[in-house]
Amino acid sequence: MIYLLDANTYIEAKNRYYQASFCPAYWDWLDHQFDQGNLVSIAPVFDELSEYGDDLSKWVKQRKAHFVDVSSEDVQDKFAEVAEFVATMSNKSQADVARFLDCADPWLVAKAVVLGGVVVTHESLVDDAQSKKVKLPNVCKKFGVAHMDTFQLLNVLAGMFTLQKH
Repeated sequence: MIYLLDANTYIEAKNRYYQASFCPAYWDWLDHQFDQGNLVSIAPVFDELSEYGDDLSKWVKQRKAHFVDVSSEDVQDKFAEVAEFVATMSNKSQADVARFLDCADPWLVAKAVVLGGVVVTHESLVDDAQSKKVKLPNVCKKFGVAHMDTFQLLNVLAGMFTLQKH
């Protein structure tokens, strides 16, 4: 199984749970999982993360190979289906639809469909009628793509970080 990381998994890790200053093992684990072929992300996520000019940006720029291309015809075709579905969501504003379509999320769904992969995101599945925003897990569900968060991924791939005494 291949797992595709959403930008928010990197951002949450950097800002909260796995800051490099106290959990460098998480970032080493990501590198290892990419090397093993278990994880990828996509070029649009690279574009989103590399523009900030922070430590995460620097880390991402050193790992461009972790972010796969989305220009193949099959991914482009699936993206068009995703975009059409999102554009016809009757309870979403044009601004919310545009915001979703302008980010990496629809590309993640398209690439996951083509690869038969799982999207890893910190967004949650919500009742579409109760959210004005287009949610990645809801679009995943529509296209038969499984999704999970970072903590579930760590369990599935047996991630373990141990205490190092100084």
